[in-house]
Amino acid sequence: MYGYTGKLLFVNLSDNSYEVRDLKESDAREYWGGQALGAKILYEEMAANVDPLGEDSVIGFVSGPLNNSTALFGGRYTVVCKSPMSNTWNDANSGGGFGPTMKQAGYDAVFVRGISEKPVYILLDDTKVEIIDADPIWGLTTLAAEDKLREMYGDNVNAALISPAGEHVALMACVMNDGHRAAGRGGPGAVMGSKKLKAVVVRGNQKQELFDRDKVMSINKDTIGKMNGVMKEGADRMGAFGTGAGYVNSVITNDASIKNWTGYATADYPEEVAEPAGSQGIDFSKTAKYNCHTCPLGCGAFHDYPSERWDLKHSPRPEYETMGAWGSQMANGDVESIFQGNNLCNEYGFDTISAGATIAWAMECYEKGILSKEELDGIELKWGDGDAIIAMMEKMCNAEGVGMILQHGTQYAADYFKKGHECLVVANGIEEPQHDSRLIYGLMRIYQYDPTPGRHVKGGLAWGGRHMTGHSIDYRGTGYQDINGIARTEQTNASGTCMFGNGYFPVVDMVEAVTGFSYSAAERLALGLRMYIIRHAFNVREGMRRKDYVISERFYKSNPPSDGPIKDILVDKELLADNFFNAIGFDMDTVPLKAALANIGGLDFLIDDIYPPEE
Repeated sequence: MYGYTGKLLFVNLSDNSYEVRDLKESDAREYWGGQALGAKILYEEMAANVDPLGEDSVIGFVSGPLNNSTALFGGRYTVVCKSPMSNTWNDANSGGGFGPTMKQAGYDAVFVRGISEKPVYILLDDTKVEIIDADPIWGLTTLAAEDKLREMYGDNVNAALISPAGEHVALMACVMNDGHRAAGRGGPGAVMGSKKLKAVVVRGNQKQELFDRDKVMSINKDTIGKMNGVMKEGADRMGAFGTGAGYVNSVITNDASIKNWTGYATADYPEEVAEPAGSQGIDFSKTAKYNCHTCPLGCGAFHDYPSERWDLKHSPRPEYETMGAWGSQMANGDVESIFQGNNLCNEYGFDTISAGATIAWAMECYEKGILSKEELDGIELKWGDGDAIIAMMEKMCNAEGVGMILQHGTQYAADYFKKGHECLVVANGIEEPQHDSRLIYGLMRIYQYDPTPGRHVKGGLAWGGRHMTGHSIDYRGTGYQDINGIARTEQTNASGTCMFGNGYFPVVDMVEAVTGFSYSAAERLALGLRMYIIRHAFNVREGMRRKDYVISERFYKSNPPSDGPIKDILVDKELLADNFFNAIGFDMDTVPLKAALANIGGLDFLIDDIYPPEE
């Protein structure tokens, strides 16, 4: 097949066996790769209701057709599993170079089940497969492990690996690659750690044949033209300041969290505090720019930050989500601590969103007397105290004292302490990202009912060109806007394209040029919805129904805060959901309707599962 290696690797760590299977052309055409192909395979390979940290759980590392294709922005891959945080479907997307390098090693995806007796890593070396004792890299942090692997295998090696957080099976543990790139949300690193799988290590020289190389080059040329022309201002801004370019504005508008979603701009986090923490107000030396594979934008960077407290030389620039989680969410204007918190999360393999949110939750609990200084190991966890913030993060990194509890996130901590639930801001146990669904109310349905709850990058109403605020809610037609936005985002993620590249070129056109597949307008919409539905079907088979998608009040109700930009907001989250279910073809209990599945096509196996033939 054009654009694919055509090979899938299945590894069982319980007996150190593996099997190479051919990728079905129908699966490639109907699901592409990433979260969609991953969901299709895990639906087939996993039984319902398995323990996400158990032997029968499967974790997958899935590329997309635009990885290793020369298509610009084609550097993202997806880790898929059942989340140990939410017990729902989970997909986490990461950039860098792992996805393309895995295809160079000869495989479109790797799926791993079982539990090893001792720590191991999987080596894919130009199609050759080995399961190797991980003793030389077990216990090492991200950069140290990568350095060791390069020492062993050369500079052309790449790896998706866990750090100490994953080894400790911390529920918010990431899968790391390229030093500071993370498949971060939902705990995929914990799943790897439970299997004693330190890394999937890849290198090779395999190439994928393209169906229409001239068309690929033409789309690339048009993309560069847009970046240097009509879209130059936005491209230059992103390249210069990264995803944090809009951080200060997000604080001012109350899009970013302030004081664990209880505060409001700018009374609880003044603009003069936000500005130094924002990417454009930092006075330091940018030492190097960072681009993911085939990315012409380069939103990443490394910086030297002068600090007497921590070594912040060559520190990765914090992303927007990290700035919000470690800045305004903790009412923290201490730039050094934001950088250090980001460094610790990268090195120890923690999701920066959940880690920051967990410390912010503990801060609110401390302020309200719910948690005592003694329960927090003597740390006075006050708003904006950078030293206290890092002291608590270090405890999480070392799985020490209260850090052994907080490393699993806010829901786990509240359940452990049997208090503090009123301070939670979670969707099925996963902390909210740094975009307020009371402000951008289209996020509400995504946060609650997407198969991977609590995510802001899943498309739909919120990112479909209407950043609607809770003060001007118009529920008319939201369902159809929602499904169109979903379809585009599902296609982007499954293709292996960065979401920031999506605005510069038509993703489906590029995939058609790479693979030779072709889709009518109706087929394009069906393609995206099929990708969504296969993820959702995983949860349906788990027995999840509407009542099981639980979300904290602070996602949709304005009190707190009682003043500021989001005062007096109450989002009708159930009406948004009703509109969406009607538009996509679900019943009101979230079960896909038989006629809708048949109309989309390629889902006959789901029809048989959900609506088995009568005897």
